[in-house]
Amino acid sequence: MYKFKILIFNVKKSFVPICICLFTIFLLIFSNANLSSAKTGLALWANLVVPSLLPFFIATELLGYTNIISILGKFLNRLMKPLFNVPGEGAFPFIMGIISGYPMGAKIVSNFKEQGICTNVEAERLLAFTNNSGPLFIIGTVGIGLFKDTNTGFLLFITHILACLTVGFIFRFWKSSKRYETKSGSPLSSHTTVSISNLGEVLANSIMSAINTIFLIGGFIVLFSVIISILENSGILDGLAHLIYPILNVFNIPVSFADGIFTGLLELTNGVCSIANIANKSISTNIIICAFLLGFGGISIMLQILSITSKAKISIKPYIIGKLLQGLFAVIYTYIFIYTIPVFNLNL
Repeated sequence: MYKFKILIFNVKKSFVPICICLFTIFLLIFSNANLSSAKTGLALWANLVVPSLLPFFIATELLGYTNIISILGKFLNRLMKPLFNVPGEGAFPFIMGIISGYPMGAKIVSNFKEQGICTNVEAERLLAFTNNSGPLFIIGTVGIGLFKDTNTGFLLFITHILACLTVGFIFRFWKSSKRYETKSGSPLSSHTTVSISNLGEVLANSIMSAINTIFLIGGFIVLFSVIISILENSGILDGLAHLIYPILNVFNIPVSFADGIFTGLLELTNGVCSIANIANKSISTNIIICAFLLGFGGISIMLQILSITSKAKISIKPYIIGKLLQGLFAVIYTYIFIYTIPVFNLNL
């Protein structure tokens, strides 16, 4: 029995190193396919992510050197505090997270924690609902680009926002005991305010910070493009897909969606692309599954968030719970909209 416990401990301890070794081996075995996938991921990052996100990252960094956050805090505290149990400044990451998409909300929340604008618990509450897919991706890429329908894009965006607001309200009770509410520092105590004299320094710092974040995102996109390629070529993805066949049958969902669902759980863009392209008589099934994937975000984005929040020592646990809940609420809201509002009933 004692030896068995030691064996379990060793397996847990060696799990990550074993996965890394297998990943390296598979890189060599499927080198041609992996090279193509890496190029595709790099092209996706360079052509879509950098142009759409980098300007927002720079603008957000610059706004952090102004008094806009304090102004929002004063005006919106009466709204944010009773609804979400966070300071009024929390409206800033929520708004910017909606406008620009992943992982802007997490980036701003981490800055808030480090600057002492919110407590650690408030940062966890904010993290659970301020990190979302943006309208450019949901309406443009998914709705118009993949489903070829603007109404689908607006439907997914509306239910996405409703779901994140629902999660935010639920998380107002997260660690609500007073013993958790301890300020992490003096709000904005060491923060520089932009002026003519330091504009050059502030601009340089903002650009460097934004570039570091955008390169981090690019690395994750390329990495998970290769991981998905390995899983597909090794047959592992098909094996995992068979595990959820019984669940799909319960909800009367064709098993052809299984591969796309697992792909989406790993990496969002590849997943929604796969789901949208599956031929199906009831297009609402494709849309509802995409709603869940958009709310959940995928493991790739979770790791991006972890790399950002770990520096600020914010727990990733509430974020994971929040995204699971957001995916489920997005499914519920999307189903209700499709079957109760005629304009969104897109079934053939």
